Amino acid sequence: MESNYTKIYSGNRFTAQRIEEKLLEVGIVAIMKDESESARLAGFAANIDGALEVHIQKEEEEKAMMIVRAIAAQQKD
Repeated sequence: MESNYTKIYSGNRFTAQRIEEKLLEVGIVAIMKDESESARLAGFAANIDGALEVHIQKEEEEKAMMIVRAIAAQQKD
């Protein structure tokens, strides 16, 4: 099944939440996906590494990736 969403980030929870906040500031609503939490809630053993995925609608990808790159650059400084 074709999805209208695309993953723009996968990594630590802190960075994912910063990305989500910045996206909201420019009017982009992100979907946060936490596989380990989903597995835990379903009763399965999960890798508790805190990694999240950030998904957005495909038509907003270019604008969203600018934000992801800016946050990544800030973290390198």
